[in-house]
Amino acid sequence: GEPLEHVLGWVEFAGRRWSVGPGVFVPRRRTELMVAAALALPAPATVLDLCCGCGAVGGAVLLGLRAAGTDPVLHASDVEPAAVVHARRNLAPLGAAVHEGDLLSVVPSVLRGRVDLLLCNAPYVPTDAIATMPPEARDHEPAVALDGGADGLDVLRRVVAAAPGWLAPGGSLLFEVGTDQVPGATTLVEAHGLRAAVVTDEDPDAEDATGGTAVVATLDAR
Repeated sequence: GEPLEHVLGWVEFAGRRWSVGPGVFVPRRRTELMVAAALALPAPATVLDLCCGCGAVGGAVLLGLRAAGTDPVLHASDVEPAAVVHARRNLAPLGAAVHEGDLLSVVPSVLRGRVDLLLCNAPYVPTDAIATMPPEARDHEPAVALDGGADGLDVLRRVVAAAPGWLAPGGSLLFEVGTDQVPGATTLVEAHGLRAAVVTDEDPDAEDATGGTAVVATLDAR
């Protein structure tokens, strides 16, 4: 019942192998949509990856930007110690800084108002739905990386509320939700003065029937 990625010690994501291990959330292929959506935005100078897990999302975005000719600064954070070990293993060779702790509480304050792209692959599974997840997820991945509270949006509420204070003018917050959570998520970001756009992937060959859904919330330049 263990995730194959935990046994192998790596996961393939966005065309690259990333270190993972026991007690670490395994990035899903559908989350590659977040990477594609990020690379379609104006090139950022500063990227911040919250709930970074093993660092695959932020790392893939950084590598994609470098391939396109830009070289932004990347900071990442996660509250799960085991994830931070792997994130540092994956991201340190890329020159990124990884911080251990709760969301923005451990991010250097010098980044306030300077983040051009804020990535957050936050937990968004409603608490009552965790019991229905495959055993390799519910039994072997940390609850903190899965449980999004009663409606799945508890962690995202905290991130969205704080985002305007950290984003640079014109900067964007990018996160993933389930398709049924899109109305609540867009209402949430608009309530905090951000402009919402929804990106979906309905590829019938995707790993699940719904593909992926991401929300891009942009702080309009003033």
